Amino acid sequence: MQEDAPPEGRDRPFRVDYETGGNRLHVRGDGPGLLELLIELIDGAQTSLELFYYMFLSDGSGRRVLAHLIRAARRGVAVTLMVDRFGSMEVNRGFFDSLVRAGGRIGWFGASWSTRFLIRNHQKMAIADGRRALIGGFNVGDAYFGTPQDNCWHDMGLMIEGPEVETLARWYRLLWQWVSSTRQSFRLLRAMVMAWHDGRGVYRWLVGGPTYRLSPWARTVRADLETANHVDLIAAYFTPGNSMLARLKRVARRGMVRLVLASKSDSGTTIAAARLLYGPLLRAGTEIYEYQPCRLHMKLLVIDDAVYIGSANFDMRSLFLNLEIMLRIEDAAFADMIRRFVDERVDDSERITKEVHRARRTPFRLLKGWLSYFLVGVLDYKVTRRLNFPR
Repeated sequence: MQEDAPPEGRDRPFRVDYETGGNRLHVRGDGPGLLELLIELIDGAQTSLELFYYMFLSDGSGRRVLAHLIRAARRGVAVTLMVDRFGSMEVNRGFFDSLVRAGGRIGWFGASWSTRFLIRNHQKMAIADGRRALIGGFNVGDAYFGTPQDNCWHDMGLMIEGPEVETLARWYRLLWQWVSSTRQSFRLLRAMVMAWHDGRGVYRWLVGGPTYRLSPWARTVRADLETANHVDLIAAYFTPGNSMLARLKRVARRGMVRLVLASKSDSGTTIAAARLLYGPLLRAGTEIYEYQPCRLHMKLLVIDDAVYIGSANFDMRSLFLNLEIMLRIEDAAFADMIRRFVDERVDDSERITKEVHRARRTPFRLLKGWLSYFLVGVLDYKVTRRLNFPR
């Protein structure tokens, strides 16, 4: 059942409140709205708060969120925070000391310098009382809670309330047990990812990670693409391998594929690598758009009636290496609502036609594209696997 929502418009942040499968969903597509949801989740916690972020920065937003966590700990809430050491490399560990003094717990993913540093926790989640959870692609930092005028990282978040959250909490507890161990065995981590199974209902929590074969998240996406007729994808980083690329082209030939990709980023290499793939996709009938207002950080995928929201990009790292969390929601009405969000992002994008792509395709840009794809789509993947996947 959908709640009454304010009328949509280009001057109004995108917000959806919806109920399906015994759980309530709240989607926010603007930075201030995401920060509001996170603070609301923390302040409303009664017994426990469990958080895991790739980046938790010590800027204004990071200090504000940390202050709310400290207040929660002081009122008796059990607060546990895990942070990726690589993603938060610039943050002094002492930044979190005040949370520990208030009674909270802090754990670091990849705490020691080794080749394991190349494998990252890319998950972003906050869970309150095992009944409410906030997921998405955003980290904790000013750039993720800003506006396009600030050249923010444009992202999306989903708050879910209901019994389905307990499944995510169960995954969190497994991660905490691993992170808080002295050894942080990656053999055990791979086994955790491959053993994860979450049924086939309306909701499916899908994890990705450093596995020999396709992780549950990548395997499910591949299966959905096999029979799909309509795909909408918004991705900050887009460098899939040949197998996923071929599946997208087949969907485009028999149905419709829309890709909204970045025109601005912190890395020109990732944009150049994605652009190298435009030609074959366009020839297959794919519609490609580049988002213009600000830097794109979103990870959203709609395949027919299934919506995927979470931390995973559509690149080799998110598909095969990094720890990721994605929630798959199968509901036709919800998928239609999220596609309206995609429509709005399309309106704010430049369409890349065959003619536009051909005009851009100078020898220099072609060389840059090949080199960029080799770096982010081939070399990074192969080196990380060779160093961290013992035979």
